[in-house]
Amino acid sequence: MESLSRASITNPGTLSPSSSSASYFLFPRRFRRSNGFSSSSAFGNLRRIVSRCRVRAEIEKPNAPVIDFSDPEWRIKYQKDFERRFNIPHITDVFPDAKPIPSTFCLRMRTPVSEDFAGGYPSDEEWHGYINNNDRVLLKTINFASPNSAGAVCIDPDCTWVEQWVHRAGPREKIYFKPEEVKAAIVTCGGLCPGLNDVIRQVVITLEIYGVKSIVGIPFGYRGFSNSDLSEMPLSRKVVQNIHLSGGSLLGVSRGGPSVSDIVDRMQEKGINMIFVLGGNGTHAGANAIHEEQCRKRKLKVAVVGVPKTIDNDILLMDKTFGFDTAVEEAQRAINSAYIEAHSAYHGVGIVKLMGRHSGFIAMHASLASGQIDICLIPEVPFQLHGPHGVLTHLKYLIETKGSAVVCVAEGAGQNLLQKTNATDASGNMVLGDIGVHIQQETKKYFREIGVHADVKYIDPTYMIRACRANASDGILCAVLGQNAVSFPLIPLPPL
Repeated sequence: MESLSRASITNPGTLSPSSSSASYFLFPRRFRRSNGFSSSSAFGNLRRIVSRCRVRAEIEKPNAPVIDFSDPEWRIKYQKDFERRFNIPHITDVFPDAKPIPSTFCLRMRTPVSEDFAGGYPSDEEWHGYINNNDRVLLKTINFASPNSAGAVCIDPDCTWVEQWVHRAGPREKIYFKPEEVKAAIVTCGGLCPGLNDVIRQVVITLEIYGVKSIVGIPFGYRGFSNSDLSEMPLSRKVVQNIHLSGGSLLGVSRGGPSVSDIVDRMQEKGINMIFVLGGNGTHAGANAIHEEQCRKRKLKVAVVGVPKTIDNDILLMDKTFGFDTAVEEAQRAINSAYIEAHSAYHGVGIVKLMGRHSGFIAMHASLASGQIDICLIPEVPFQLHGPHGVLTHLKYLIETKGSAVVCVAEGAGQNLLQKTNATDASGNMVLGDIGVHIQQETKKYFREIGVHADVKYIDPTYMIRACRANASDGILCAVLGQNAVSFPLIPLPPL
């Protein structure tokens, strides 16, 4: 077995468990890309990369003892080496007086408690109802037989391979927060995404299973902490029971908000000692600031849990993010409409712009799902509109040979073709140029100049897609995220 390693995120602003504190983050922040894939990558080799961040992997020396997990006595023989290799911060690193208590999770299961378990469930050695702290999940499951295999080499100069193992999520036998002393708050920030209500619902239900009685929602993102016209919303199973049946967010969303100091002041005033933050880059940067600059600085026993929200599916180490499957399902409906419009017109051209600021996952997957796209443009693959190998020349060929064509473009694609600005939105994201409208205008202009008729139709279903309720697949993922988000702040181990 290969020597194990430890990794910590060193990029400023990245949500990392590498610093000792009582704050926890469910997953790392969203990682952006800055350099495109080589043009040969196209669809087949498309994969996530890391950019503008560095991952420091402290690889064990080659002569370090190799842990033989097949040995029944490995815990005894390799315990110290195992703990050293998998060493992560513990809540007692900051609060040495923190004492563990038996978990209230399984004691409150809905199954009847028989006489044999009248005094509570036994430990995990006898009844495997909890996750053991030694459990690890293997991240890298693919090995390449040849260095020339697709994906065998990191083709981005800013890309560094990351950790091979992570801790397994789930409830532990011991917890460090007394449920009756917890006041939990939930806040949703940024834009809408299918599944927000599903996560809110599951967080509330799981908190109640643990025995937490005081649960509130902060209205309209971080803004709800400072706006006197907005009051916190009491949450319970009864309140959230059916919210997953509709899209949007029960709590509302917004970008930006008050200063970090003001947010923490309000948290202290309200007695909030556990906060669940659902959002993207800007939201988690704010959560990280709450943790690093205030909670850790003021020595507050506050658990900050970040649940990643991005419809774009561009988070490192995750197979998919909640809302992505729903977005693809709805997006391919828009593509089908564009195909019908284009196919029904003389020399029809349908153009569909989909979400994807820095990645083309939605555009690519929706194109593959529909089976009706002739050209798919994504941020990872540079392209030109004009010239012998440009998009417009190929459109002309499609019109001449097929009679119609359909183009799908991600919103972040082709930004080099547009006039750049330094403008940012309230979350700090760069304001992108409208590549969809640009392609529409250039297509009309091109065919007019060459004297060929083209009936161009443009569809932008962005807000229709992200306002949908989650489908079954995303609903399951949201339930898992919500459950594990609650388990983490209650247990002594922060997640990776």
